[in-house]
Amino acid sequence: MAVLLVFLLALAGCGPHGPREILLSGPIMGTTYHVKVVATLDGRQEKALAQEVLKVLERVNARMSTYRDDSELSRFNHRKETTPFALSDETLGVFEIALEVSRQTNGAFDVTIGPLVNAWGFGPGDAQSPTDETVTRLRQDVGYHLLTLDREGGTLSKKRPGVYCDLSAVAKGYSVDAVAEALEGAGIHRYMIEVGGEVRTAGINLREEPWRIGIYRPDPERFDVQRVVALSGQSMATSGDYRNFIDNDGQRISHTIDPRTGYPVAHGVASVSVVHASCAWADAYATALMVLPPKEGYAFAEAHDLAAYFIVHDGKDGFTEHMTPAFEAL
Repeated sequence: MAVLLVFLLALAGCGPHGPREILLSGPIMGTTYHVKVVATLDGRQEKALAQEVLKVLERVNARMSTYRDDSELSRFNHRKETTPFALSDETLGVFEIALEVSRQTNGAFDVTIGPLVNAWGFGPGDAQSPTDETVTRLRQDVGYHLLTLDREGGTLSKKRPGVYCDLSAVAKGYSVDAVAEALEGAGIHRYMIEVGGEVRTAGINLREEPWRIGIYRPDPERFDVQRVVALSGQSMATSGDYRNFIDNDGQRISHTIDPRTGYPVAHGVASVSVVHASCAWADAYATALMVLPPKEGYAFAEAHDLAAYFIVHDGKDGFTEHMTPAFEAL
């Protein structure tokens, strides 16, 4: 890897024909990734870069996936011991972000929500609607306070054997940051990275303009662009009730589960987009703001100076938009 990065660093910005836009894409983490790079690379360099990007994404997936039994996260989830479990520094770093957002939001964001996510049919396994008794029972193993992270010792431990963590609301954003770090290390400073809808940009595009990122109208029947945001050197993550849901006898069940109640949210927030320097933090904050009721979520975002854009169901067939001052300033 070091040899590759040095090789690209020396050659990414030079060449007789000037820079061009290079697109790298493929499936990953149950979704897709798209990386646009503006650089001067020959065929061999482009192939090496594509391999490096995929290597980074596969590394994150191998550590943080709940769909792979051999991942670090799955091995932690399946063990019943409450003694400290060694994790990579990378996975511990993602847990650190998750626990901090959990503390800030008093549990509206909580990666121990895994048992509830699975019970409602949004994890490995078949879709279902759990009974009230099942929700009450599962909630005993849900709560970020049930995790103890020892960064210096490199371990994570659970206070109850049934604790099961789901990092999907921060790991995709982190994977974007990890790819950005690899590109920067290779001397590439003009790019747009997107994994499952989470985005990070740097520099300007081939037209020498900021990257233009669309926020979709949260309507599963018609994916029109609701708003376009010009981004350069920033990340944006979007969480919405239109991307992943279950139709239960005509009732749409959102994949966003409130860890504090154990039930899918039903308060009217259709979509939240957060712009932040880090895509991992943006990802976590967007999920938390989807859980919080509209007024409470807006107040939290404003108090924490978050650039957040809310799309809320108006109770009829339309939507209303609300953006924090930090988002308006964009």
